[in-house]
Amino acid sequence: MKQQIILSILLVLIISSCKKEQTQERINFKSGPWRAELELQDNKKLPFLFEVMEDQTLKIFNAEEIIDVEDISIDKDSIRINFPVFEGYVAAKFIDSITISGSFIKESLNRIVPFKATYGVQDRFKVNAKPSYDITGNWETIFSKDSNEDRYIAKGIFKQNGNIVTGTFRTTTGDYRYLEGVLNNDILELSAFDGAHAFLFTAKVTDSTLNGHFYSGNHWKEPFTSKKNASYELPSADSLTFLNEGYDRLAFSFPDVNGNIVSLNDDRFKDKVVIVQVMGTWCPNCMDETKYYVEYYNRNKDKDVAFIALAFEYAKTQEKAFTSIKRLQSKLKVEYPVLLAQYGTSDKKKAQEKLPMLNHVLSYPTSIFIDKKGQVRKIHTGFNGPATGDKYLDFKKEFESFIDQLLSE
Repeated sequence: MKQQIILSILLVLIISSCKKEQTQERINFKSGPWRAELELQDNKKLPFLFEVMEDQTLKIFNAEEIIDVEDISIDKDSIRINFPVFEGYVAAKFIDSITISGSFIKESLNRIVPFKATYGVQDRFKVNAKPSYDITGNWETIFSKDSNEDRYIAKGIFKQNGNIVTGTFRTTTGDYRYLEGVLNNDILELSAFDGAHAFLFTAKVTDSTLNGHFYSGNHWKEPFTSKKNASYELPSADSLTFLNEGYDRLAFSFPDVNGNIVSLNDDRFKDKVVIVQVMGTWCPNCMDETKYYVEYYNRNKDKDVAFIALAFEYAKTQEKAFTSIKRLQSKLKVEYPVLLAQYGTSDKKKAQEKLPMLNHVLSYPTSIFIDKKGQVRKIHTGFNGPATGDKYLDFKKEFESFIDQLLSE
């Protein structure tokens, strides 16, 4: 009898253990639409939408942009989503089959943003009131107007269809990529998330003004004001960065991912038109520019044109910085050299110390055009990415026309 009781207890324990193991089995990411939220300052939530595919990959949506995410690992009830190109990732747990909760993490910057996602929700922002205005058009904008240090200008470019608003802000250093949101009554909300940056814009709207705040993750907040101005344009991107007096050439020597020191004096660059790209693997505008440069480079390998990218990385170690560069080269299929110019900080003043012939490094990215004789012919600050529409198309036309001019000399 005693043996039977012991056997019964053992059987119960074994069954219980089996049930526990079953509950700890790997959970599949439920395929279909999901809505995520990041927690920011002022109790603000930054929403974005994604869809989980049958093969357990996902797609992130920002207006016309679709970002494919393939590097997803699930261990029991834990999930990690590694975003392409950038170092940011989401580490979370399944609360149940339709809810995950955790953090969006950027280790090199020690940034952690609370994250939550829910299955089946398809609205980025709720539409709960008829829009009082139509903000379609151009908006002359100032960010941090009252701050001498942080103040900068921008141009808002928006399209509105009912409550739905899409567009971006162009600045002298780049754009805020694909923004999407709603206008309810006189309240505007726009957001974007690309795996590197998390942007939220909120504003009070009148027929001719926007007054609001810009949030970047949970670490930055600043005010902005806009006024409708159909003819407003930013300063020329070709006039903002230039060589200091006494210089007509660029010079540098930095290592590539194989440890080889690369210089403009190398034979591979002699008698060629060279585009030097000042960038960072963490920078979405740089990613947009790199995609275009890769496409152009692949179409024109038979011409005397070369590209070099100088990466200014905030990764804390040289090893991690090279890892980021290798990831960028692999994901975007970059065949031209990407050199490590700096790690441990992306500070532009420090970057200018590495390139003292420049008056400043105002923007990541910045492109420096060098003719066949080795002379700097133009420096283009920032990049108008695909989210800027016609400005992006204009940039490509101007870029290719100028390269053709240099090649014909």
